Amino acid sequence: MKTFTLEEITQLTGGMLTKAQDVKITNIAPPLLSDETTLALALGEEEIANLTKSKAKAALVPLGVQIDGLTTIEVERPRLAMMKLLNLFYSAPRVYKGVHPTAVVDETAKLGTNVEIGPNVVISHDAVIGDNTKIAANSYIGGNVKIGKNCFFHANVNIGDRVQVGDDVILHHGVSLGADGFSFVTENPDNIEQARKDGEIKETNTKHVIFKIPSIGSVVIGNNVEIGANTTIDRGTIENTTIGNNTKIDDLVMIGHNCKIGEGCLIVSQVGIAGSCVIGDRVVIAGQAGLADHIEIGSDTIITAKAGVTKSFPEKSIVVGIPAMPRKDFIKQLKTMKDAQEIFAKFRKYEPLLKEFEDNINHDHNS
Repeated sequence: MKTFTLEEITQLTGGMLTKAQDVKITNIAPPLLSDETTLALALGEEEIANLTKSKAKAALVPLGVQIDGLTTIEVERPRLAMMKLLNLFYSAPRVYKGVHPTAVVDETAKLGTNVEIGPNVVISHDAVIGDNTKIAANSYIGGNVKIGKNCFFHANVNIGDRVQVGDDVILHHGVSLGADGFSFVTENPDNIEQARKDGEIKETNTKHVIFKIPSIGSVVIGNNVEIGANTTIDRGTIENTTIGNNTKIDDLVMIGHNCKIGEGCLIVSQVGIAGSCVIGDRVVIAGQAGLADHIEIGSDTIITAKAGVTKSFPEKSIVVGIPAMPRKDFIKQLKTMKDAQEIFAKFRKYEPLLKEFEDNINHDHNS
């Protein structure tokens, strides 16, 4: 069991200790789930109020919060302090010390020092695995793949041929890197091409054949990237699909072929990014947003949840709605709709008077 003093925790979090009593900390939890050796995490108003009902003797609280009879560690950024504490108490999943007997490692593959390979892992020809990297059970590493140092791949990760992964990368369960892009062509113009060109579908070729366009590019993942469970990133058609350093991608995200994702981006669950999009640095794309192909999103842009992005946006945009538009235009549109409702309500109120006025005019005109 991990045990820490209040002074050690205070030093780690950079907080300010107000000590009412001494206690050894063996766990962290919300106030209502804390006991006498647990540090209660009271990051918000509701949790702070719950401290009066808690069995905890010590609590992590925002700066300026002090409670009589309770030892507190005050921090300026509670969520940042919580992250440090979670890393303190976190225990990484175990893989296997060395190479598991059921793993299949090609004789041409090169494994660094302290590499851990779990059960039923397959590592193909000429793959290179960096020092201290861990690959959990049932994962597949394709030919000529290059994986950096200090990576952790959870179970059932699949990495296609020639993919490159940087240092300190975390891939969660079921991640797929390097599947072929969704790229096809027909011999004659199809419905989509007609619609894009003319705005309508004039002719239908019921016998057209769809030809697959092979993907000879690959996927390049930068350093310190984390990719969530069951996320898929397709290889490029000719160029590589790239993910920049320090970018974090949630579960169930789809990134199409040829995309270029910048550094320090946050891409939330169920986002779909179609092929050949260029995303700048520090872009936030919230849950279930969808991006059409061949668009560019400038750095420091925020795309809100469920936005349907059909065109490019410059840097520092806040993008909202379907079809997506700048936030200020969206608010203006909502205000216009509200004003229109009020105008319509007034019209309905005075509609009988208007009809009476029109009837009188018609009567005078006919008489």
